[in-house]
Amino acid sequence: MISDRVLQVEVSRGVATLTLDSPANRNALSRAMRSQLGTALTEALADDAVRVIVLDHTGRVFCSGMDLSEAAGGGEQDQGVREFPALLEAIWSSPKPVIAVVRGPARAGGVGLLAACDVVVAGTSATFAFAEVRLGIVPAVISAVVVPRMVPHVAHRLLLTGQVFDAEIAANGGLVDLVVPDADVDGEVRAQLVHLTAGAPAALAETKRLLRARTPSQDFDSLLELSARYFASEEGQEGIAAFREKRPARWVPTTD
Repeated sequence: MISDRVLQVEVSRGVATLTLDSPANRNALSRAMRSQLGTALTEALADDAVRVIVLDHTGRVFCSGMDLSEAAGGGEQDQGVREFPALLEAIWSSPKPVIAVVRGPARAGGVGLLAACDVVVAGTSATFAFAEVRLGIVPAVISAVVVPRMVPHVAHRLLLTGQVFDAEIAANGGLVDLVVPDADVDGEVRAQLVHLTAGAPAALAETKRLLRARTPSQDFDSLLELSARYFASEEGQEGIAAFREKRPARWVPTTD
């Protein structure tokens, strides 16, 4: 038993299920999570027996985004963003369909993770937020997968406000594909797996390549540089500190 295991991997009947399993930190994208998820994706993509990949989670939260306890201090290597573009690219360009299963809150980088997937199934209690601007940072890297997916004016408002929104708004805005009652999530995922595994593997891969080719190319290097710069900035470090200390950041207007 590996004590620092934060990801469960199960392969059965052509489906690789990768389950984020770090509920103590709300399935944050810690170094361990990024490393284990990257390895699991690589192995699933290389396994000819795997037809579909499912990204699921334990606990109440799908993914809270980057682990801000690792991002504090301003050191570029500690900001939790260096490996993230590779994860998004692996999911986005995967020749095998990827389903995200969202049973609870998704925030910031966690929203980017699901946005890179082909099909997103969410329970009605799921909520979402692009919280970056409220922390003094920029949703640069995730914009590469979020912007092509969403209705432009909806993405514009939600990325700028950082407000929490529900599954219905997420679906109307293009972020989520299917919203079902919480009790029906597993059944809907099974139904989608039946549909996806009915397609021929090579045909699915080529169809996905065609679909992705219609989106603008993304420069992850420049987006990563922008993200890292704001994580290390005075505003970014103040926002992260305010979040950890559960207080308003200095730029939030005070009420008289």
